[in-house]
Order: sequence, then structure tokens, then C-alpha cells
Amino acid sequence: MSVIVLAGMIGAGKSTYTNFISRELNSQAFYESVDDNPLLEKFYDDPVRWAFSLQIFFLNTRFRSIKAALRHRHNVLDRSIYEDELFTRINFMQGNMSQAEMDLYTDLLANMMEEIAGMPKKAPDLLIYLRGPLETHLDRIRKRGRPYEQVEGDPGLLDYYKILHNHYDDWFKSYDQSPTLVINIDQFDLEQEEDQKAVMAMVRDKLKEIGAD
Repeated sequence: MSVIVLAGMIGAGKSTYTNFISRELNSQAFYESVDDNPLLEKFYDDPVRWAFSLQIFFLNTRFRSIKAALRHRHNVLDRSIYEDELFTRINFMQGNMSQAEMDLYTDLLANMMEEIAGMPKKAPDLLIYLRGPLETHLDRIRKRGRPYEQVEGDPGLLDYYKILHNHYDDWFKSYDQSPTLVINIDQFDLEQEEDQKAVMAMVRDKLKEIGAD
């Protein structure tokens, strides 16, 4: 039994990998709330007005998800609380949030992490980082077609994606809650059977290595 969390920039394919890995491991999948998120589209339209509210919404839902996952102990999450602060800090860096809002967010996150640390299972068994060049992420964002995510005619949104992408490797280097596995998203196509086998071989080998298979 194992708890696996996916991490990666917008457009990395986290939901696709979550669905595939959870199916192969016969475990439960936890998905980030997008379609029923009342704030996400508002944020893209007016980030200064909605950044703090959106990050609190995500923090709350990701906190609920990781608690449920650590209790269930056999599942895959398509995004987790562990990378949540990265998005918040980028919004702060871009002037979308005030110092007071950033301080409040940081305090709330610290309280939540303390509660997680007090649970019988305190952390995931494995984090899988889906890593790729910015161009691949932008291409996937374009293909999935959510209007509010598109960069055409919106240089501010493109800057947001660039800054976020530039900081992801630093975030990953600082992550210390569990063992990790990096998957190059340009190297594998989960629609291809051979690539499916290769990805699952990597995942199973890593789980065996850390004693979580």
C-alpha cells in the first residue's frame, strides 16, 4: 500500500498520470478541483483581486485531500499541499498578493502542516515530479482548450507561466517530505503501450526500492 503524489507545472499531465497509475496499482485517485472551482476563472481574469482567495481555496481543498489520502493509505493524488506554497509565492512576487495576505497564508499552511505531522501516517510514500520544457506545457495548455488558460493576447499570463516554470526545479530541490521520482514528460506518451509499460516499471521499481510496493 502506498500514497503517491504527483507534482508539476500546469499542463504537465498530472491528472492523466494519476488516472493511469492509480488504475495500474488498483488504488484510489484524488483529483484537484477544477470544474467546480468558483474562483479559478475569476483569478485568470483579475489576478490581483482573486489571487489570495484562490490560494486559500486551494490550500483548504488540498489539506482536506492529503488528510483523506494519508488515512486511506493507498492512493494517488494529482496535486498536493506540498507544492501549494510555490503558486502562492509566485503570486506574491508578481504583486497579486499583499505582504499581509502572504503572511496569513504562510501561517495557515504552517498550522496545517503541523496537523499532518501529527497523523499516524505523516507523509506520502513517493512524489512523482512531471518535468518538461515550458514549450511542452504551453502546447498542452493550448490543446486542452480552457479559454481562461490561453496566453494568446495575454502577455501577463505568459509571464506568470514563465516565472512559475522557472521556479519549479528549485521547489523540487527543496522538497523533503518523501522519496521522489522524476519523469520527463517529453520522453513518454501514455497513449502508447510501450511507454505505459516503461512508466509503470519506473514507478514499481521506485516503490520496491523504498519498501512501499
